Amino acid sequence: MPSLSVAVIALNEEERIRACLESVAWADETVVVDSGSSDKTIEIAREFTDRVLFHAWTGYSAQKNFALAQCRGDWLLSLDADERVSDDLREEIAATLVAAPREAGFFLPRQNFFQGRWVRHGGWYPDYQLRLFRRGLGTFRDTAVHESARVDGPTGRLRAPLLHQSYRGIADFVARADRYSDLAATELAAAGRGGSVPDLLLRPVWRFISMYLLRAGFLDGWRGLILAALYAHYVFLRAAKVRELRAVRGEVRS
Repeated sequence: MPSLSVAVIALNEEERIRACLESVAWADETVVVDSGSSDKTIEIAREFTDRVLFHAWTGYSAQKNFALAQCRGDWLLSLDADERVSDDLREEIAATLVAAPREAGFFLPRQNFFQGRWVRHGGWYPDYQLRLFRRGLGTFRDTAVHESARVDGPTGRLRAPLLHQSYRGIADFVARADRYSDLAATELAAAGRGGSVPDLLLRPVWRFISMYLLRAGFLDGWRGLILAALYAHYVFLRAAKVRELRAVRGEVRS
């Protein structure tokens, strides 16, 4: 059977990294790349692997690509510390690799959880993520935030879920939305894009309508309503920050 390496990036993830690493303890190799945790993340990681490395933070994509480059397996599985491999996915990955697939990589359906509950609608499921690929054929695109992988070759899809404990709650979402919108706005402004009046007025409304109505977020009850509103807030925040940056440069009216 081809060997499998798991690459995990982490920073102050003592609450969640144990479940992540326990879920891939069956893999041939686990590489954890930490960017300077001040909690027990490193101590916990060393219970599962001796390949716990430090790498100064260089951005989401660059950090994940560094972690992948340290792996020695024939196949690589990239995970975040708040994700874990379900038992069914473990079995499906093993069966897939044994079958010597022609694909260079596989998309995994991700189950996203909010406040401890699986969110089934609003675009949150199946949320396919390209995370399993042959060594040397997969990398993460160089983007500031919301990074995604690409592979050199054909791809397939697995059916069993990757479990994602996404946001601890509303406060966690708001804090991360502020950080992510900073990164996204800086990238958009550098490209001379975004921050228009329609971006400020229409895009947030469209995001809410899309998640809550068109993608049936209302079927998730009050969680669906809250998530649609939070994502609309994020879209507005990103547009406002882009406009602020571009106004400083004289590209739009302040």
